Amino acid sequence: MKSLTKGIGNGHEPKPGDLTDLNTVKRVLIVRTNHRLGNLLLITPLVQEVIKTFPNAKIDLIVQGFLGPIIFENYEPVVHITSLPKKPFKNLKGYIKGVLSLRKRKYDFSINAVRSSSSGRLYTQMARSRFKVFGLEEQDFSANYKDGQHIAKEQVYAFRAYMEKLGFKDHHAPVKNLNLNLTPAESQQGLAKLREIVDDSKKTIALFTFATGKKCYKPDWWIPFYKRLLLEYPDYHIVEVLPYENVSQIDFAAPSYYSKDIREIAAFISHTEVWIGADCGIMHLASASGAPVVGLFSKTNRHVYEPFNGNSFSLFTGDLTYDQIIKAVDGVLN
Repeated sequence: MKSLTKGIGNGHEPKPGDLTDLNTVKRVLIVRTNHRLGNLLLITPLVQEVIKTFPNAKIDLIVQGFLGPIIFENYEPVVHITSLPKKPFKNLKGYIKGVLSLRKRKYDFSINAVRSSSSGRLYTQMARSRFKVFGLEEQDFSANYKDGQHIAKEQVYAFRAYMEKLGFKDHHAPVKNLNLNLTPAESQQGLAKLREIVDDSKKTIALFTFATGKKCYKPDWWIPFYKRLLLEYPDYHIVEVLPYENVSQIDFAAPSYYSKDIREIAAFISHTEVWIGADCGIMHLASASGAPVVGLFSKTNRHVYEPFNGNSFSLFTGDLTYDQIIKAVDGVLN
């Protein structure tokens, strides 16, 4: 796929004057052919950028899996989501049907949400749109932006670079945070769930001890760290948010919360003082809830995936002691 799609978009170069009025843009397609929770949440800054740039536009998304409609249900300009099967070769008919639906609508803009995505480039090319934002793989935003490597931000920077070629000035506004757009009712429900587990006599620290594959810290790392948290923060409740797999790396020693509803999980986390856990989809969900997040990284590049809302930050734990991690958490709580 890389070799087949490498040249797509190279000859598509916009010029100043091709578009003169942003208000005339009525329909935009954003392509992110991935089903994972974190990867879909990571395009919410791009969706917000498009909404801000084109105030009269309706947005269609093409994604994989079933999470797209859940994540974007409170984004009013998002009017249509094409959900491709997670495993295309096991549901080839459904996949082809979803891809062909691209040709049914005309768009002003189609945007590939991740520059390195071969399928994203292909579907952006297939879309019937006047302007096509592919993003060039060789583009490097780290020279101009200290956060230019971040996968959520580089998507926005690539879109802004395209708009500059059309003649629209980049005002270098901060990239919007990941955002699930929780409603007040959802927030209240999250608080009620928290109060079912702990009372309001103390504020709450949330832990998430699971992650997939090599990103998951083992019990021999988590259990001593949990004991240190108990010693360091006696004035806080410590609650473990459990994964879909309903497992715990601290042997369920802390009061725990379990749900399969990602919006309910986010609402729950939004009422905690800090969320601490490894790089995973729930880390991005916690970030999208608005809670401060301490992301623990041991394998993946933290500059590409780290949380960035508010007081959130990431730590590469390979060369850090528990004392150093606690000191970093202090910076959020104090």
